[in-house]
Amino acid sequence: MDPHRSSISYHSRQSSYKRERDDNGRNPRENKHFRTNTQHQYRSESALGQNPLSCRTLSTRRELYERDFPVYKQPVEVGCFSLDSERRFFNDSRQMRYYVEPDRNPNFNLRDGYRDRFIKRDDSVKERLDHILRWIVANKSTINPTGAAASPRALDVDFVTWRGHLTKLLTTPYETREGWLLAVTRFRGTLYISEVETEAARRERENRTERHEEMMYWGYKFEHYTCADNTHSLPDPGGVVNTNEAFCTVVQTRLADHRLLFSGEVDCRDKDPKAPAAPACYVELKTSAEICTPKQRSNFHRFKLLKWWAQSFLPGVPRVVAGFRDQEGVVVSVETFHISKISHLIKNEYNCWKPTVCMNFCCDFLSFVKRVVTEDSHRVVYLFSWDPYKDVTYSAHRDSQYCFLPHCRVEDEDERGQSAVPQSSHPLVGYDL
Repeated sequence: MDPHRSSISYHSRQSSYKRERDDNGRNPRENKHFRTNTQHQYRSESALGQNPLSCRTLSTRRELYERDFPVYKQPVEVGCFSLDSERRFFNDSRQMRYYVEPDRNPNFNLRDGYRDRFIKRDDSVKERLDHILRWIVANKSTINPTGAAASPRALDVDFVTWRGHLTKLLTTPYETREGWLLAVTRFRGTLYISEVETEAARRERENRTERHEEMMYWGYKFEHYTCADNTHSLPDPGGVVNTNEAFCTVVQTRLADHRLLFSGEVDCRDKDPKAPAAPACYVELKTSAEICTPKQRSNFHRFKLLKWWAQSFLPGVPRVVAGFRDQEGVVVSVETFHISKISHLIKNEYNCWKPTVCMNFCCDFLSFVKRVVTEDSHRVVYLFSWDPYKDVTYSAHRDSQYCFLPHCRVEDEDERGQSAVPQSSHPLVGYDL
């Protein structure tokens, strides 16, 4: 199926996508939110050519992005992959799980197993884009149908990244606490975006309280209460929770004139054999504190639903199932949120977030990246930086600690089929992108 063929209306059909329109003709260089940076000057770690890059900034002021919703093509799943209990990559769906609807008041004990049946992934290990690159290596013919690319070595997409990085961009105009660093490399015409851990995020990770660590476990435990290994089995909440394991979808879509290929972890799918094709059959699972007051409900709408919406909207996942739990970690109620209806759910909230602002900022950021990232080399990284209430800035680096693409060779790799892709000091050294 052509991943850019179909689109559906965002507003008129209360869906998550906008029908394609003509370009409005704006020149991004003339937009007032692209500003010359006269206060923050960055030096690249080595010269990037005879003409040094002029430093520019991108505003995150919400009012600048309150315009028509941009074209967003209905995402099409072009593949998937699995990560096993040891975080090994498999080019298949072996880690897919199936949603089993619980009672509305299930009384699930999310604390069960935390002390004795929990294997936690080492989140100090930064995988960057490694697993997505493995998938690309094994599936280049899927991305580049015959004759689609100008070069047999080029990917027929503008951007490759994780869904989570795009989620950060969508929520940026409303984020007030956490900044981000995004490393971008242009390689053979495609822009690869990988996150760099900020100092603030590192400190938070290294200084989490035991209570915080346990509450992070609760979300994974909820999945064990509501997911089965196949369509004929039931959930096994007495099993081991291993956060190394994952099933990831890979989708292609287009935001305005930006062709995107990204991957994101999927919790489970509808077990009904008549369910629609992926990604419309997928279900996102979440936990949240129970809502007891109007203020709590307002905060839930303004903050939590923003991130839930952005995370599911991007890959076309149609619903989020939320387990609301008490302070002791017991799920007291379960509620389903349809992504296409969330914008209506929040419309009466004062000073609430707007989907159009989120998508327009993401679109303009990608345009900004296209203008800035000019040198085509895996050795060069452009580091985009943002902190709340500030503009997006960038710096350029050659042969630095920020490099995340492997040194690639030109010869073709062997077919990998359903087998695990070999691991090494860098998992893709010598592989052809």
